[in-house]
Amino acid sequence: MSAVTVWYDSQCPLCRREIALMQRLDHRGRIAFVDLELADACPVDRGAMLARLHATEDGCLLTGAAAFAAMWRQIPLLRPLGLAARNRHVLALLEQAYRGFLRLRPRLQSFARRFEETRR
Repeated sequence: MSAVTVWYDSQCPLCRREIALMQRLDHRGRIAFVDLELADACPVDRGAMLARLHATEDGCLLTGAAAFAAMWRQIPLLRPLGLAARNRHVLALLEQAYRGFLRLRPRLQSFARRFEETRR
């Protein structure tokens, strides 16, 4: 049984790469990865789920840095960072960094798509 469920946007080249890495690192199979393109149901509005990473841990819905931290706690290599994020100050810093990433995400997605096209 999975300890954490993570919903992701398979249409986003950045998300695909991030999730592929997490899947490789999840040797214990503790994370269920749900492709939003194939999901029958979403716990919240689909648009909101596409805008930010969402995860459930212990029945709680988490978004942004908290969702990443839940995922990290299940991966031995990243567990220390996930545990550190239980501290509200650490989580606040991670969330600030995540929001900064979200502002850059459209440009980074465009770059990643062009890069993928040149590799074909």
